[in-house]
Amino acid sequence: MEQNKRARLENVRVDGITDFERGQRDFAPSAPSNTDSTAIRADFTSAEKEYTNGVLAANRWRSHRGSLTGEIVRIPDVDSGYPKSVFPTKWEDGQALPASVQSFDIQDGYPDQNEFRMKFGVIIPSTNTTVEYDFWNMVMLNREACKGIGFHTSGILIDSPKLATDEDMLNFLAMFRKQLFTTVDRLMTAEPQYIIMGMSLETFFGGWEGNKELKEELFVRTGLNIATGAEACKASLKKFGAKRITVLTPYQEIGDRNVVKFFSEIGFEVLRIAGLKCGSATDIAHVPEAWCEKVVRENLCVPGVDAIVQCGTNLSFVPLAERLEQELGIPIIAINVACLWFSLREVGIDVKLNGCTRLFREH
Repeated sequence: MEQNKRARLENVRVDGITDFERGQRDFAPSAPSNTDSTAIRADFTSAEKEYTNGVLAANRWRSHRGSLTGEIVRIPDVDSGYPKSVFPTKWEDGQALPASVQSFDIQDGYPDQNEFRMKFGVIIPSTNTTVEYDFWNMVMLNREACKGIGFHTSGILIDSPKLATDEDMLNFLAMFRKQLFTTVDRLMTAEPQYIIMGMSLETFFGGWEGNKELKEELFVRTGLNIATGAEACKASLKKFGAKRITVLTPYQEIGDRNVVKFFSEIGFEVLRIAGLKCGSATDIAHVPEAWCEKVVRENLCVPGVDAIVQCGTNLSFVPLAERLEQELGIPIIAINVACLWFSLREVGIDVKLNGCTRLFREH
């Protein structure tokens, strides 16, 4: 049955637009990865669990309802069995190593010394050099407010980053899906508590149903809640009461059509979408701020627009959004800001951040 499904998928051009249905995308790992990678799921059932150091300890996971989605957000216990360590109690003359040691009392466990508040796992394409920079820069600009928040990133191997045509972009997405589970399995070895999808196009692909399907695939694989760029943009626009939007992307036309499909399905009117049509995934991070500013000023600031949205997580846009929205007087949703804001709010962290656009200052 699985072979028949794969055969059908290989013969269908899945573009997210034409008669899109759940199940059209093939998330099955490529053949070598299928034997090398094992799914790692967070444990939300056991009263006790064995931690990676072999310690059997309480499993104090917790849950709450996400303030933006209304979903039950489950936060795994990644502390109670850590750390297993010893200190010397006896030395003998002439011996470099201690003669005896004693275990430290871990009591109820100790948190990660740097990420003691929330440990986010972030999935990015291996070509993406902007997401990590933007996330850490926003945190470091607000260091005290964000103390104890950190990110562990896992990159999806992109060995053919060309995006010069619609077909290139669809091939890129197919390659992305083949590596997705292997990448998230690696990510789970760091024991993240919540996952951020740091690649936006796949989250818009197929519209609202496509976004939900991607979240469900990752949830089944990991047991964790997932933030996607598409849903983060939806929640951000809702906070500002925006209905009529313009959009900037680095995509080819097929990507832009998926973005329009997504926003239209959830009740927004896309007045204009300007795709930069970057030639490769690597290209995107090299786009100068001045080029983005030119497109925004000359093409996206149109009468009646309520907000401007930027898609494409490898496109550097946060400083420009911060500067232009003060001048233009309308919200500008930079996707990396939206992703971090959405994730923090969903896990129950309500800090207001400066230098990260109105979204973080006002909501």
